[in-house]
Amino acid sequence: MDSATARKAAEFLFEGRQQKHKFEMPPGDLRPADIEAAYAVQDQLVELLLAARKSTVGGQKIALTSKVMQEMLGADGPVAGVLLAADLHESPLVVRRSDFLGFGIECELAVRLGADLTAQDAPHDRDSVATAIAACHTAFELVDDRHADYLEAGAVLTTAENAWNAGVVLGPAVSDWQAIDFEGGTGSLVINGETIDQGPLGAVMGHPFEVVAWLANNLAGRGRSIAAGELIITGSIMATRYPEAGDSVVYAAEGLGETRLEVT
Repeated sequence: MDSATARKAAEFLFEGRQQKHKFEMPPGDLRPADIEAAYAVQDQLVELLLAARKSTVGGQKIALTSKVMQEMLGADGPVAGVLLAADLHESPLVVRRSDFLGFGIECELAVRLGADLTAQDAPHDRDSVATAIAACHTAFELVDDRHADYLEAGAVLTTAENAWNAGVVLGPAVSDWQAIDFEGGTGSLVINGETIDQGPLGAVMGHPFEVVAWLANNLAGRGRSIAAGELIITGSIMATRYPEAGDSVVYAAEGLGETRLEVT
């Protein structure tokens, strides 16, 4: 896919986001055929979103890191995306359901980098990225999938669309994370006082830091580094949930505190 076609595809996706239209597949030659073309479209879409929101890049995201999320899209591996600084929020947060079309939340671990993860230092692994992590958080990823058919969209269109990201809600920063059991620990999702789901923190590729390493290597393959200060969300440990107006939602994990969201 050449750059002009990628731009047109991104404009098609951007307009659908802006107008809150139900997700539609890009027509004809605007539809990326493979993951390389999808990232080309994503790059152009992120440019449009940054300009529209008057924002800078706030970090990176990885989608489809857990088996449950891969099964939802018929994917066999993760994909990367970009976070806007304007869409990063601290818990507790109140959101209006009417601001979204296909509103969902995902329960994730977020990390804040205290040092760069450079393309020059690739390949990265779990141990090498751990030395760069300054803090960990529980986090909700806010998504707006615009009622997409996930199996039809698949991993390629999900990548092009920046994996439906509509924001992040961060719990407290935990800088002394070294004793946390990221492989055996569990996160719990409570809606209106009732525990409705639980998931292992290690659901994402066995350990969240494996996800960070995958992302750093993916970006390095595209000649990019991740800068100190950036936030990385590592993928949902449970299936996406779709709260309604009036819902009070809490995601908690042992040693990491909790993230709260009120939907009006």
